[in-house]
Amino acid sequence: MAASLNKVILMGNLGKDPETRTLESGTVMCRFSIATTETYKNRQSGEKTSHTEWHNIVLWRGLAEVADKYLHKGDKVLIEGRIRTRSWEDKESGQMRYSTEILTDQMQMMGSNKKAENTENASITQEPNADSFIEESPTTPEENLPF
Repeated sequence: MAASLNKVILMGNLGKDPETRTLESGTVMCRFSIATTETYKNRQSGEKTSHTEWHNIVLWRGLAEVADKYLHKGDKVLIEGRIRTRSWEDKESGQMRYSTEILTDQMQMMGSNKKAENTENASITQEPNADSFIEESPTTPEENLPF
């Protein structure tokens, strides 16, 4: 039997603030959507064209708590996970509904698209001084082994 792999890696921007809830069991769950945009040149017209795809992201437990605390609309994230499609019957119409989601295994916050609105939120760059470096412990000949 051949092996299979269900792995997704996406980098995009949040379309809205994360929605977080705690289940009766105490497990934290978070949902949000991210947009990924590809830009290409139309072969016939030569115009630059872009296509945006929206992805439904689901996080559980610790990752959900981090997302709830730190992520906001417009932030860029890197998501690694797997695709899962779930289905349910709509209570009102009786029709089957489907939703494809990315169940997140790992998340990396890549930064925010928002500009600092005041100096309190602005990042400060300063030149390093001699006191800011950690002094290395002195080495003895035994510590200079090639392995």
